[in-house]
Amino acid sequence: MTEFRTARLTRLSLTGFRNYTTLTLPLTAKLVAFVGPNGAGKTNILEAISFLTAGRGLRRAALADVARKDGDGSWSVAATVLLDGMETKIGTGLAAGTPGRKVRIDGEDVRGSESLLDYVRVLWLVPSMDGLFTGPASDRRRFLDRLTLAIDPAHGRRVGDFENALRQRNRLLDQGGSDAFLTALELQVAELGTAVSIARSETVGLLTQMIADQAAQDLPFPHAAVSLEGAFEAETIGLSASDREDAYRQMLKDGRARDRAAGRTLNGPHLSDLKVQHAAKSMPAAQSSTGEQKALLIGLILAHAELTAKVSGMTPVLLLDEIAAHLDPNRRAALFGKLDTLGGQVFMTGTDEALFEALPGDAEVFEIKDNGSRLLRGVTVP
Repeated sequence: MTEFRTARLTRLSLTGFRNYTTLTLPLTAKLVAFVGPNGAGKTNILEAISFLTAGRGLRRAALADVARKDGDGSWSVAATVLLDGMETKIGTGLAAGTPGRKVRIDGEDVRGSESLLDYVRVLWLVPSMDGLFTGPASDRRRFLDRLTLAIDPAHGRRVGDFENALRQRNRLLDQGGSDAFLTALELQVAELGTAVSIARSETVGLLTQMIADQAAQDLPFPHAAVSLEGAFEAETIGLSASDREDAYRQMLKDGRARDRAAGRTLNGPHLSDLKVQHAAKSMPAAQSSTGEQKALLIGLILAHAELTAKVSGMTPVLLLDEIAAHLDPNRRAALFGKLDTLGGQVFMTGTDEALFEALPGDAEVFEIKDNGSRLLRGVTVP
């Protein structure tokens, strides 16, 4: 069995974050559950952990909105991460009145949140994703980009640069920019867009293989068939990267009049879609029952967690919000068993401690109440 590097949070501290003035959690377990009433701040803890990796957090909230409402506008999240037998202190936050979040590693300021991926990879499944298969394609693209970022740290910046270049092209078309400027900008759009599409396609291919490998594990979750579809992919299938760029550049040039009239670029990877099917039923996930959609999503996240470990060599931290509420006892037990064998640290939430009775004996359960925490199960540490 392949051994992967395992990052473990041993201490988590929140300051001025959402409903917390301060909160410090010493952590010893691989599987951790937060229980308590709705509105107590359980999901806020998961959101805080999600800021310990690249990106905008699991709610994609504006940074200023994360700050405690009666605070000074600043907030911070810090953690001690145990990796390869060594502890590293990582942290991020917003200083009141300044743009962008700051990132620190062992007390030193670093540029960009991508540096955090060297110490921890974070994946999540939250209730807002339950409508992923029936919602707009943009939600599925964003979901696929998160999956890709976990195994390709450069992907997030690549997508951001591509979207920025597209906005510039749209603006230039609207303002009647010269052919020379458009040609130069379309060269950039084609290069970035092709790279984004190839990275997404590679993730889909790897995920497909991982799902096939999981089929032999007899998990009580249906297997998904995934594919990346769109006009751009259909028109450039089988082409080399350089030929794709050339083809996309020609599409952009030929489509200027049409795009100018539409006020936006009508062809490219920014319109592609992640298609998901219930494999056993050969049925689009969007047409499956609500329960089947939830189970498909869980299966996808489990497959992606294994893929992330295999590609990056590091087991990811999983954030599973209200994961157990809609599962029967057998599926809950199977899920907890699978999470335990994945090897990475997992943080879960639920309203009732009884939902987590099937957790392994060394798991930790915290009660979250009145903007604080109390250890219900596990080892007390200073």
